[in-house]
Amino acid sequence: MNNISPRQLEVFVQIALLGSVRAAAERLYLTQPAASMALAELERQLDAPLFARERGRLRLNPRGRELLPLAQELLERHAEFGRRGREDGAALSGELRIGASNTVGNYRVGELLGAFVRAQPQVAIRLRVANTDAIAAAMLDHSLDLGCVEGPVTHPQLEVRPWRDDLLVVCAPPDHPLARKRGLKPADFAGARWVMREPGSATRATSERVLSQLPPGETVLELDQIEAIKQAVVAGLGIACLPQVAVTDALATGRLKALRTPFLDLRRKLSMLIHRQKYRGALLDAFIAQAGLGR
Repeated sequence: MNNISPRQLEVFVQIALLGSVRAAAERLYLTQPAASMALAELERQLDAPLFARERGRLRLNPRGRELLPLAQELLERHAEFGRRGREDGAALSGELRIGASNTVGNYRVGELLGAFVRAQPQVAIRLRVANTDAIAAAMLDHSLDLGCVEGPVTHPQLEVRPWRDDLLVVCAPPDHPLARKRGLKPADFAGARWVMREPGSATRATSERVLSQLPPGETVLELDQIEAIKQAVVAGLGIACLPQVAVTDALATGRLKALRTPFLDLRRKLSMLIHRQKYRGALLDAFIAQAGLGR
């Protein structure tokens, strides 16, 4: 008979998320030997290793990847059992791991998290900001509870729910020839020098779609941060498609100018990603409801 404890499951989950026994021990306020012992006992009871060692880090093996979402569910159900069992009905607590793509994580974090953080002060939020591809990958390996992305994601294991509308604008420095030209037409963009996001980002995908509607130009820079692209455009290194929410200040102060391009479709949807196989306990349900995504 297995006597697997919640502590052993906690150690397993944190090692899977953080990649080392030392980091897991620190997160759980354990000594490193105690965390190592808990993992060893768990693997002994399962009669199978859960990790492979790669360059000093622990990586889930196929057995570990299979068991990770089940371990997370058991811990969430254990916490929910305790909360519901108290006569006074304890407030929600615990940890919520959320991934956000660049535009959301840097410019819409208040919209994403503000109401929930105010309503649930005892919940710890861990926010990871990366491009859309990286957030989708993290959702698939269960290292995130929920993702918020700006690009299209199609995977049978991920449910995609619309969250907000978003708009991009083509920006140029005020002294750029296109910024001074009235009545822009697609032909005016022939040979334009573009500053782009890195492959895998949703802004890059939208920019490529836009460029396909224009005469050929030249990509002069690829950068992985919207702020870096803004500064490159301000410096006169090229023009760029940028989220409107990210350039409001630069437009207001005259450091950038938004080009009038009614012939381009620069709209897109921001979406939430939910793993179809993930257990939705009270914590995740509360966040989904607060974000207006309940069904």
